[in-house]
Amino acid sequence: MTEAAQSFSFSRRAVLLGAGQGVFGLALAGRMAWLAIAENEHYTNLSESNRVNMTLVPPRRGWIVDRHGAPIANNRTDFRVDIIPDRLEDKDRVLALLRDLLKLQPEEMDRLVADLAHAAGFQPVQVAENLDWERFAAVSVRLPELPGVAPTRGFSRSYPGGAAVAHLTGYVGAASAEQYKETRDPLMVTPGFKLGKDGLEKTLEKTLRGVAGQKRVEVTARGKLVAELATRPDQPGQNARLTIDAGLQEYAARRLGTQSGSVVVIDCTNGEMLAMVSMPAYDPNAFSDGISHLEWKMLSDNDHVPLMNKVLQGLYPPGSTVKPMNGLALLGAGVPASERVFCSGALRVGTGVFHCHLKRGHGALDLKNAIMQSCDIYFYEMVRRLGYDHVAPVARSLGLGQKFDIPFRSQRYGTVPDAAWKLRRYKQSWTVADSLNASIGQGYVLANPLQLAVMAARLASGRALQPSLLTGHVHADAPALAVQPDHLRTVHEAMWGVVNGGGTGGAAKMLIPGVALAGKTGTAQVRRITMAERAGGVLKNGQLPFKMRDHALFQGFAPHDNPRYAIAVVLEHGGHTVRNLDTPAIARDIMTWLFDRDRALASLAESEPTWGGDIRTRMAAESAAYRAAANAPPPAIGAQTERNATAPTDAPAVRAAADADVAAAEALANSAASGRTVAEDGSPEHDPR
Repeated sequence: MTEAAQSFSFSRRAVLLGAGQGVFGLALAGRMAWLAIAENEHYTNLSESNRVNMTLVPPRRGWIVDRHGAPIANNRTDFRVDIIPDRLEDKDRVLALLRDLLKLQPEEMDRLVADLAHAAGFQPVQVAENLDWERFAAVSVRLPELPGVAPTRGFSRSYPGGAAVAHLTGYVGAASAEQYKETRDPLMVTPGFKLGKDGLEKTLEKTLRGVAGQKRVEVTARGKLVAELATRPDQPGQNARLTIDAGLQEYAARRLGTQSGSVVVIDCTNGEMLAMVSMPAYDPNAFSDGISHLEWKMLSDNDHVPLMNKVLQGLYPPGSTVKPMNGLALLGAGVPASERVFCSGALRVGTGVFHCHLKRGHGALDLKNAIMQSCDIYFYEMVRRLGYDHVAPVARSLGLGQKFDIPFRSQRYGTVPDAAWKLRRYKQSWTVADSLNASIGQGYVLANPLQLAVMAARLASGRALQPSLLTGHVHADAPALAVQPDHLRTVHEAMWGVVNGGGTGGAAKMLIPGVALAGKTGTAQVRRITMAERAGGVLKNGQLPFKMRDHALFQGFAPHDNPRYAIAVVLEHGGHTVRNLDTPAIARDIMTWLFDRDRALASLAESEPTWGGDIRTRMAAESAAYRAAANAPPPAIGAQTERNATAPTDAPAVRAAADADVAAAEALANSAASGRTVAEDGSPEHDPR
């Protein structure tokens, strides 16, 4: 190779090497510029996160208050300690240290170990809540020794009314693993955060929740606290004001005593609901804290179904409470109020004989007295002539079979049957026996207690009132019903006579001067009494098991001459077995509270001790008895938090009870095909004589 060629080759390699170095230098400078400028914020945040820990602060929920501003659901200051399983290291050492710092009892440790074994890794597990400051501070200063432990200062939900408001408010609870996976919202797994699980807490979640805050603290590389930095406060949720009167709500719940039943009170001027009570119930405070496996089983096993919101989910044959409504339908169809029907105690229709509840008969009765005495024969005969298809539209106009615009997702609407309905449902023609059964509120007719209260309010006011629970959503200016004033007046007079004129509801008579309660009693049979039982003398409800007893009902309004309040009381399998725990007496005392609280409270104070004390006392006694009867299951099973618990209104026990009640009613109605109808026995209406 010549010297010139060698020189050219060296120069070319030098140029290529220099160019490569230049490209590499430019790339390095560009990368440095990208990291320093474009990625500056990202790496600054990473650096800051090594120095600063940021955690979400659960927002304070808005209060649920009554019409007067009294709290129904509020917040209390809470010091709590949780464990995040994914961050837990050396579990045995951490649990032993927590046991000593928090002075945990053996059963609490059993529950904690069981909960940790079943929890999702990212889901906080409660160690203790409602701690005093000393124990909370003891954990906080030892945090570097407690990886995975999260002490929190915040607020917990509180329900001052306890079980009395359970089915109204529902409750709050920790988010489930499914809810977190669905939303991936970090707030869902923030210790101390709870969201609505049932009732108003669930349906008003967006209103009540608020916006989470942020807490920032400076820490060392080992996680030791250096200083608290500026925080962003949470934004509390909005309050929800209800039309409910908290005092009346609590009184009505207590006045139901040991019965399984419900009460609804409505303002006749605008449809506002003043009370919505379903008893027995659960304590929403216990549910919000995390109910144990044993407590959940106790509630699920109870044949009074405390998990069910009976006001909206309970469906019952309304019995004779529909007779004022039937009377309005008869008057509207042209039947004179003065026309009489002779009641001998039985009526032959075709090959069947249909009886009155009063076996000796009532004699000749017009419409007013037929309602007062709850005469079955009168309504058999009149509805037989008219046909029930003329009654069903009036029943619907008074609220039966309707869905109402209230913030609950658990309404069941019942049935107002007619010929077209039966043909669709059973592919069968309507029969005379179907009409006779429906005329006494049996057969295929089913209603929930709210619908009965709306019926009472519409009968009282003559307007198509719509029930409301939120003060901002009151349905004002309800239109008038398509009924004549004199027809409504006749029905009012008859309902006054039921209570005050020697009718079947005399026990509901109020003792307040100038205030009279007008109403209608009802009894609904849930099964046929067999001939063998009759022969053996099993005739009265008190002799039957709880589930076989008749339902007891009452609907009415007061004052009778200027209606202001309407009420419905339904006792599941109440059967008119105890006079001071029967529907007329319960309705009387609850309505008395609205006009004379001292008198109503005095009546309750006299009776409540005979029922085993107030609600909390009875619930505590029932819980103790159940635990004793459960033969003390292993603590790790009985004490652990129930993680498979659904919302009470969706619980398997509630679905099973509701389906069983409807099936029983349909079976009773379908017995008409074999000539064994309820009407052949007569309504099981309680006869005070």
